Amino acid sequence: MDAISSVNGYMQSAKRDADGIENARPAKYPDRLWSIILAGGNGERISADIHRWMGRPIPKQYCVFVGTRSMLQHTLARADRLGPREHQLTVVARSHQREAQSQLADRPQGTVIAQPANRNTAAGVFLPLTHIYRRDPDATVVIYPSDHFIYPEARFIELTAHAVKAAEALPHRLVLLGVQPESIDLDYGWIQPGHLLWQSGNYCVHAVDQFLEKPSYAHAAAIRKFGGLWNTLIVAVKACTLWQIGWRCFPEIMGLFERLRCVIGTSREGPVLDAIYEAMPARNFSADLLKPATNQVSVMPMEGMLWSDWGRGERIVDTLCLLGRQPNFPMIMAGHSRRPVSNSGQNDLSRASF
Repeated sequence: MDAISSVNGYMQSAKRDADGIENARPAKYPDRLWSIILAGGNGERISADIHRWMGRPIPKQYCVFVGTRSMLQHTLARADRLGPREHQLTVVARSHQREAQSQLADRPQGTVIAQPANRNTAAGVFLPLTHIYRRDPDATVVIYPSDHFIYPEARFIELTAHAVKAAEALPHRLVLLGVQPESIDLDYGWIQPGHLLWQSGNYCVHAVDQFLEKPSYAHAAAIRKFGGLWNTLIVAVKACTLWQIGWRCFPEIMGLFERLRCVIGTSREGPVLDAIYEAMPARNFSADLLKPATNQVSVMPMEGMLWSDWGRGERIVDTLCLLGRQPNFPMIMAGHSRRPVSNSGQNDLSRASF
C-alpha cells in the first residue's frame, strides 16, 4: 500500500474508530492464543535523536512520540484485544528495567521476561516461546514487534485474528504479515508471494517463493515489480511448529533453550538463564529462520491500513506529517524527512486518537 495515495482508502475506518468501534473486543478469546511482545531492542538507529530529545538514552519502544502512549503501550493494547493478559509475554532487556517497570506495572506476574543480554531477535523470540511451549505446546502464538506504527488499529486487529485462523488451518506453516512497499527501502526484508494457500473473505495467505533479507537495490526493485512485500516480523504460528523450525535452523540455540525449558518454575531457572545467555550466539529471526525455512513460511498481505516501522527518525516525521499530528518531541528529526507528504484526508485523520 502506498501510504500517500491510500489515505482515502482508510478514512472510513478513521470515522468508525472515532465512533467507538476501535475499542471493540472479540466476544471470546481463543483458548490457546498467546502473544509475544518484543521489547528488548536498543533502537540504535534512532538513539542519538532520542538522547538529544530526552537528555538520556531511552529505547524507542518506551518513548511517547505522539499522543499519550508509548509504542510499547500501543502494542500491548493491540494484544489485549485478541487475548487475555495472562497469555501475553513481554520480553525486555535487564538494562531497561527503569523504563520497563513503569510501563509494565499493570501486567500480570510472570508475564514480563528480562533477557540477561541482547542476542538479536532469534533469542528475543525463543526465550518467551520456551515459556509458552512448556505450558502449552499446542498454543497458537502471535509475535508483535513493539516499534511499529499501525493505523487504523481496528482493521489491524481484524487482520491479525484472520492470521490466527490461518495459522490454525495451516498448522505446519508460519503466517507472516507483509506490507506492499511504498519505496525501495533496503532496511526491510522482502517477500515474493507465491500460490494461494488459504482464503477467508478478503483475507488471503500465500506461499512464499522467495525471501530476501536486506537485499541490494536491484533485487528489491525486481521483487517489488512482481508484487513483493515488506516483512513486518508480525507472525502467527503454532508454538510446536515454530519450535520445530527453530531446531531445523539453529540447533545450537535450541539446545540452550531446551535446558531452560526443563527448569522453568524451579530454583534453577535464574542461574540456567544466565548461563545459557553466556553461551548464546546472536542470530537474526528473519535472516537465520525465515529465509532458510521459506518452504514453511506463508504471507498474508496487510491492506487498507498505514504501517511504518519507526526505526528511523524520518519514518516518524513522515508518518506524523501525513496524519497532520503534532509530535511530542522538538523537530530535531525534521531534517530526516525523505519526501513531501500529501495533505489528502489530513483533517479527517488528525481527529483519530493515538
